Amino acid sequence: MPRLSRRQFLNSSCVIAGTYIFSSNAVSSSHAALQIAPPKKPTTPRLALFKYANIQLEKSKLQDQFKYQHNLFMGISDDKLLKPFRARAGQAAPGEDMGGWYDDSRDFHIDPNDWSTANWHGYIPGHSFGQYVSGLARSYAITKDVNTAKKVDGLIKKYIPTISKKFFENYYLPAYTYDKLVIGLIDAFQYVGVIEAKEALAKLTESVLPFLPEKSLTREERRQRPYTQEAEIWDEPYTLPENLFIAWQLGMGEQYKELALRYMQNDALFDPLANGVSPLKGKHAYSHVNALNSAIQAYYATGEQKYLRAAKNGFDFIVKQSYATGGWGPNEELLAADDTETLFNSLSETHRSFETPCGTYGHFKIARSLLQITKDSFYGDSMERVLYNTILGAKPTLPDGSTFYYADYHHNATKFYRGEQWPCCSGTFIQLTADYGISIYLQEANSLFVNLYVPSNVEMPVANQTVLIEQRTHYPAENTSKIVVNTQKPVAFSIKLRIPHWAGNTTRVLINGQTIKAPLKPGSFFEVSRTWKQDDQIEIIFDMALRLEPLNASHPEMVALLTGPFVLFPVNTPNHEYTREQLLNAKKLNASDWKVTASNKEIIFKPFMSIDSETYRLYNKLQTPQAPKTT
Repeated sequence: MPRLSRRQFLNSSCVIAGTYIFSSNAVSSSHAALQIAPPKKPTTPRLALFKYANIQLEKSKLQDQFKYQHNLFMGISDDKLLKPFRARAGQAAPGEDMGGWYDDSRDFHIDPNDWSTANWHGYIPGHSFGQYVSGLARSYAITKDVNTAKKVDGLIKKYIPTISKKFFENYYLPAYTYDKLVIGLIDAFQYVGVIEAKEALAKLTESVLPFLPEKSLTREERRQRPYTQEAEIWDEPYTLPENLFIAWQLGMGEQYKELALRYMQNDALFDPLANGVSPLKGKHAYSHVNALNSAIQAYYATGEQKYLRAAKNGFDFIVKQSYATGGWGPNEELLAADDTETLFNSLSETHRSFETPCGTYGHFKIARSLLQITKDSFYGDSMERVLYNTILGAKPTLPDGSTFYYADYHHNATKFYRGEQWPCCSGTFIQLTADYGISIYLQEANSLFVNLYVPSNVEMPVANQTVLIEQRTHYPAENTSKIVVNTQKPVAFSIKLRIPHWAGNTTRVLINGQTIKAPLKPGSFFEVSRTWKQDDQIEIIFDMALRLEPLNASHPEMVALLTGPFVLFPVNTPNHEYTREQLLNAKKLNASDWKVTASNKEIIFKPFMSIDSETYRLYNKLQTPQAPKTT
């Protein structure tokens, strides 16, 4: 449907008196005690995602990142992107090399006993091509830009002649790259309508199968088999089911469901998680969180509750070992043990604290799916925390492939690029920014769920008309968000606002300037049901009092300072101790800066997204109270 302008809405609006009912309990839930009825087979989520085109970002850091990523990959020539595929197929391969991980090169070498000699050039040739195509396809779904559709269509049609078994010969991570090629073909098929992508997927699958194991091997199992290069151990067949299930759901072939079930890592991963036992210690962080999305797709495809339990429990285990930012995987991308010291030691031992674009992409997917299934605002809170304290502070990907990879939570931290060009995070970054919109709003029948407070608008079909709902906000730099309804004629539906778990007692919701008297429950959705008319407005005002979060129960002296969803980082002050009162008496100077006065010194604190070249730290040490003197 063509987008209606605000003027068209205004010209066609009718003004009548509206009524509303409100409830703070109708969709609230206790995360710990949530019970889900056994589904029929297969099953679908309770909340639906909007189509990409229905949600548009307005001016914000999210929009800036989306536009930047879209333009970056539109500017890379097809020859450059296709070069490793053509080269490995023995075809003419014109154009420049991409560089870094992406090239078809024999330079890559790892000595696990001496990492200082590693050469990452040619690590995984063409590995992120599918992700770039996926991101561009989703970008087309949002913008309907004809040139973007042409680029995706051209890339797929030029890629097809390169597909053969030759590509995977002497290839270290066949499952890893196959998975990413699958999502590119899927998204080209469903969002751009490239019908040749179905043929390409069948041909690609036939080519890769001889190089895949008979089941989803763990790294420990893979190490027991012959290998010539350490990187062969790092392949990730346990991530394959997610996209194979989606290919099957899209009607691209029955064989993909069978293949997805074959690569479900039940014994080593999903069965223990379903039983409340964590097998995650020492596992690669991003890929295993990403694998939880395979459990979600298996739940949809089969209706088996164990997969939903595995996804929920796995997510809970990750949250319990997360930093105050929501980031995880502190030890060179490895998940932590269930102990009290791993996170604490990481603050002084590593600058590689969270694999940011990849981690955020995987985190958003699993949290968004669990929100769809459970309607539990806990998952929205988690998405918000990761959004504002990790990815929105990432440095932009440079045209030469330099990519922001790790968020640094060391006591003397800085922002930096990974040393190699075009690493894995270059692929997830474009996919993630294209998914920002579908993470803001969700729908259930005639109810709009507002999950994130972001400048945006959404077109929602209600009662045979399309209602345009605008969100105007500078949140979280400011503590308010205003939602404006544009409708051609009065229409009844509900708007359900996520009330974050941190929201203070003075948080309130206003309808057309009048405060709703019903109590708000932090950690739930607050429902406003009304017959809406043109220019009706909801305003939510958040109580964003400063608060301290300790690292964990064993280290209560190490605290992060937060306001609303923001973690505040002291900059250019690596070593300083504070009293609790000094931190909680911080003064806001402007939209980004806060000031803490301690020991006659003024120290500036900033959100991660406002930090540039300054040094910073995440956790602050509280002064030990002095024992009273005795005489």
